[in-house]
Amino acid sequence: MRKNYLHLSAYRCDACNGPVIAGSTAVRENEISKETDITPVGAICLSCGHRPGKVIEPALVRHLLPIAWDQLRPTSVQESTAALGEALNRAEPH
Repeated sequence: MRKNYLHLSAYRCDACNGPVIAGSTAVRENEISKETDITPVGAICLSCGHRPGKVIEPALVRHLLPIAWDQLRPTSVQESTAALGEALNRAEPH
């Protein structure tokens, strides 16, 4: 039973101290296998729109539980990742 997972994490923006949301996708072939095809989809500050490349220490990162779904076709993971990345690129800072 192949499942796709979306991983989200949040930490403070180094530019404005606002919340940064970062995401990645991964695939598990079954319940006990390790995740493969891990693809980062990017990060963006929800306050200022800054796109940090990585977490700057000593940032406190909060990881949310992975979100699973099993209805995607194997090629849809790449399509979903691209769509999520495009959505992050179009997001306007508030």
